[in-house]
Amino acid sequence: METAEDWADAQGFDRGTVDCGEVDLHYVAAGDPAREMVLLLHGFPEFWYTWRDHVAPLSEEFFVVAPDLRGYNLSDRPAEVAAYELSRLRNDVFELVQAFDHGSTHLVGHDWGGALALSFARHHPAHVDHLVVANTLDPERPRAQLRGRQLLRSWYTAYFQVPWLPERLLSLGDFRGLRGVYDDTAVPDAYTDEEIDRYRVAWGRDGAVRAAVNYYRALGRSTVKRVARMERVPRIYVPTRIIWGEDDPALESRVADAIADGIDDPDVVRYDDATHWLHAEYPERFSDDVTAFLRGA
Repeated sequence: METAEDWADAQGFDRGTVDCGEVDLHYVAAGDPAREMVLLLHGFPEFWYTWRDHVAPLSEEFFVVAPDLRGYNLSDRPAEVAAYELSRLRNDVFELVQAFDHGSTHLVGHDWGGALALSFARHHPAHVDHLVVANTLDPERPRAQLRGRQLLRSWYTAYFQVPWLPERLLSLGDFRGLRGVYDDTAVPDAYTDEEIDRYRVAWGRDGAVRAAVNYYRALGRSTVKRVARMERVPRIYVPTRIIWGEDDPALESRVADAIADGIDDPDVVRYDDATHWLHAEYPERFSDDVTAFLRGA
């Protein structure tokens, strides 16, 4: 079976590993390193390959880096839940930017990658030129988003707090539970069987599914503390575009507005006919919208 990395090599993309201190992160890169940097952050339950349709188009104008976040695919996979706290994930992003000798980067994130991108832009604004996030939650402003029906839609975040069981069930039947995430929610043909096979290889790496679930466990613990302390977080002042698939079964449309409320002068672009997986369903449109925003258009 051809892996995602075999495919990347065939495309002529560069691959390597960055020492981020606590973990080594695998990445795929393309474009001239002298150009402005674009860092692409994937979500759950994906890996760098979620950006397969975007690396080449973006690399025509930028230096593009798509890492496997810690715990995923070929990056290191710490076992403890605390290893996936936001502060440690933010440090990985910082180290990635520094490793390529860029003082700052354009930051693009989807799902969990979007949550991390928002947090990084909030705490390290000097290192972010432009921010683009798609169908995500702001992990540091839960009270603004998790209300009413959205609490019900986010039921899985509570389920993922249970020890060992979620990753066990998601892995049964050759990852039937994870494959169902796409089969049940994505626009037909957004993911081919061959592409899902490449995901299965990544999911099958030792400890990878547990690590993916640990993101939610770590966030759940920090959210309880944040709500108990009535903690306020700074606004985001980085130029930001929010791209939103309106037919997302997990995230209500109003969540995009709640995220925007925490950002100074955000730009919101909505795809009426897209789901949570808008970047895979409408890749050309998504790349064009990202590129136009990063150009300052």
